[in-house]
Amino acid sequence: MNILSLAAVAASFTMSLAAQTQAQSGSDELTRGAYLVRIMTCADCHAPRDATGAPDPSRGLVGGNVGFRVPGLAIVWGPNLTPDETGIGGWTVEDVVRALRTGETPEGRGLIPVMPWPAYAGLSDEDATSLAAYLLAQPAVSNRVPEMQGPDDPAPMPYFDLVLPQ
Repeated sequence: MNILSLAAVAASFTMSLAAQTQAQSGSDELTRGAYLVRIMTCADCHAPRDATGAPDPSRGLVGGNVGFRVPGLAIVWGPNLTPDETGIGGWTVEDVVRALRTGETPEGRGLIPVMPWPAYAGLSDEDATSLAAYLLAQPAVSNRVPEMQGPDDPAPMPYFDLVLPQ
C-alpha cells in the first residue's frame, strides 16, 4: 500500500468516525429531550386523554382533548407540540427555548399561567436545547385544539376546573 492509499484510508476512517460521533451526539440530545418530556409531564396537558381521563402519552404531544378552566381567566386546551402548522410548525429550537424560558411565543403572545414556564426558565442550556430538539424531531401531526375560551363561555370540548389554593 502506498502513502496515498494509506492517506485515503485514514481520511475515510476519520470522516466516518466524525459522522458517527455527530450522529451519536444528536441521538443523545434526542434521548435527553425524551427523558425531559417524560419527567416534566408534558403529556399531562399536551397529549389526548383516554376514556378514563388519564393522559395517553403514546398518542404523542398532539394537543389535549380535555381543557382546563383557570378561574376568572379562561378555559384552555394544551396546544399541539408537534412541528405541524397546527402546532409548533415553523418554530426553531431557539423559539422553543425562548417560550420555555420567558413564557412567550415567537409571535409575542404570552403563555397561559397553567404552563409552568417560570420553573422551566431554570433549565440548563443543554436541557432546554435537547427538549426543543426532541419536540421538533417528532412527526408532524395535524390536530387543531380549541381556541382559548372565556371562563364562562360554552366550551367546545370537555375541561377540568382548576381549584386554586386559598
